[in-house]
Amino acid sequence: MGKILKEIGKEYEVREQNFEIGHTVKVFTKIVEGKRERIQIFEGTVIGIQGSGVEKSFKVRKMVGGLGVERTFPLQSRMIQKIEPGKKGKVRRAKLFYLRDRIGKKALLKPEKN
Repeated sequence: MGKILKEIGKEYEVREQNFEIGHTVKVFTKIVEGKRERIQIFEGTVIGIQGSGVEKSFKVRKMVGGLGVERTFPLQSRMIQKIEPGKKGKVRRAKLFYLRDRIGKKALLKPEKN
């Protein structure tokens, strides 16, 4: 099965991943409503990256009205127009699932020192 996916992956142009865990990113997604198309922006913190090659995906979390909203995006999806990385937060974990339990300012990451 892995060999088949590698062969299929060679045919597609691979989007570069220019962000890491803890980055604040803006994901520009194409939404089709009937005959119309529009771009929707989902801005939040990357809390996880999984998979490799064509199957790579990432999970973004944001707060809306006091509730946490998470969305998983396939990195190679045609529905994603672009991904703009923002500020990098200081993290020491591969997955930031502990942010699910935090509310308000505690859910924010400290900025990384350069």
